[in-house]
Amino acid sequence: MYTKETAIRNESGFHVRPAQLFTEQAIKFESQITIQVKEPHAETDGKSILGLMALGLEKGSMISISAEGPDEKEAVEALVALVESGFGEA
Repeated sequence: MYTKETAIRNESGFHVRPAQLFTEQAIKFESQITIQVKEPHAETDGKSILGLMALGLEKGSMISISAEGPDEKEAVEALVALVESGFGEA
């Protein structure tokens, strides 16, 4: 399992568009992808747009992105880069 922490950086948080972009990227990988939030403790499948939306993540929310499988490192690095890009929002 490979895991990295990052923070949501876009002003409007993790709304529909970021969740869609995240899941579109996540499904490209074979690995099982999990998103964890420490406060309040929550966890969801990184390939589920509804699961991601239900987390209610706002700007500054800290998340852990974990992947387990044959392309786990590539998956986590790509998804962390996407989150840190602010999903292309200003």
